[in-house]
Amino acid sequence: MSRGWLGVVSAEHVARGVGLGIAQINHGKRGPLARMRSGDTLVYYSPTGTRGVADNYRSFTAIGTFPDDDIWQTDEGSFRPFRRRIDYLASKPVPLTELRSRLALTSAPGWGHQLRFGLIPLDADDVKTLRGTMTS
Repeated sequence: MSRGWLGVVSAEHVARGVGLGIAQINHGKRGPLARMRSGDTLVYYSPTGTRGVADNYRSFTAIGTFPDDDIWQTDEGSFRPFRRRIDYLASKPVPLTELRSRLALTSAPGWGHQLRFGLIPLDADDVKTLRGTMTS
């Protein structure tokens, strides 16, 4: 059975990944990518537009599905991140404020604390809501 995941990445980095057709989580760590399987859906949430800048972007920025289980490491000089192929859907960024009241993810007080882990499971209804809103 496929699962849904929320990755927390700046919008700038998400856009680069979409352009390359790759997923990368937690600054290129292998572990988070290995938790996901072929057929799983990944939704990116971007608290910022640019990494390290407190600009309160707070939007869901991309959604896609993994076509396979292959993970590889790339070499960018001093940076050697792990990556996976992902088939992104044509979508638009959706501000958190538009969806907050409709998601199980955001229903508990202090829900944002879990975002610091960089990758968290999403419930099936949230995936459906996000897909419908982001791709409409």
